[in-house]
Amino acid sequence: MRSYSLIASAKINLYLEIIGARPDGYHNLIMVLQSIDLADQIDLRPLGTKDVCLHCDHPEVPQDHTNLAYKAATLMAAKFPDAFARYGGVDITIDKRIPVGAGLAGGSTNAAAVLVGLNLMWNLKLSNKQLQYLGSLLGSDVPFCVVGGTMLATGRGEYLSSLPALDNFYVVLGKYRSLSVSTAWAYQTFRYQYLEGNVSDTLSTENYKQRVYSEKMVYAITRKNERQIGQLLYNDLERIVLPQYPQVQKLKEKFQHLECAAMMSGSGPTVFALTQSQQEAQQVLESVKIEISDPDLDLWVAKFTSSSIRVASSVK
Repeated sequence: MRSYSLIASAKINLYLEIIGARPDGYHNLIMVLQSIDLADQIDLRPLGTKDVCLHCDHPEVPQDHTNLAYKAATLMAAKFPDAFARYGGVDITIDKRIPVGAGLAGGSTNAAAVLVGLNLMWNLKLSNKQLQYLGSLLGSDVPFCVVGGTMLATGRGEYLSSLPALDNFYVVLGKYRSLSVSTAWAYQTFRYQYLEGNVSDTLSTENYKQRVYSEKMVYAITRKNERQIGQLLYNDLERIVLPQYPQVQKLKEKFQHLECAAMMSGSGPTVFALTQSQQEAQQVLESVKIEISDPDLDLWVAKFTSSSIRVASSVK
């Protein structure tokens, strides 16, 4: 049986609108999701036993049953017991390059890589749709991370429609290393402040719906109108996170002062700025590094990419 090394890309949200609370505790969303080439490497090696083992040298990444990559492996074992009995367990090693707790779907993309890798290792021949369904059992971002690229996501994130690839953007990302934001806190606080008493498919205020139109973003992407895409960046969770985390607000403002379209990704605290060349992105990074002289602030340059999980190598 072969061992596989897979590259698992991070994602950013170009658009995140919360359109209603659901009775199951989740939220109905409209999102535009985009893969970037900031990525982890996931190595899968057959064990020949019935165990699932996980290793990661990052101190903040759990190496037990609470890790989404571990859960992905045990889910595959439960769903395909004959293949698990035939091929045995797996050793998973995560080379963590995506920052942890950053709103970049690092855990979700690791889980997606395990689903894709075990599909290959166990010769299951599952389609992307089947893998995305399995991913939906693990988390809202995992179905997107199976395929990646540029997609419109609805429901709680599991219903996906491909959009034209955006391949001209570079992005500068910034995150304070010591800062993390609870996704559950962000969504529950938004629910309490804006959706309380309105568990339905849409928000009750008409003026809210008149302000926010995902269709405009989709149209801009279809036309590859880079300027308009930048103007239409939108994230409902900024209304919760930015007032509570002034560092995140300040970082976004610094990007904007450099005339970049900028926004917080997901529930944060990562902020990204869009640029149209690697050179411009590097200039923005250097300017922010000078203006915010804080050793706790990490900055990266990444490029939009048309896929999320890819096989780097395989060895028999």
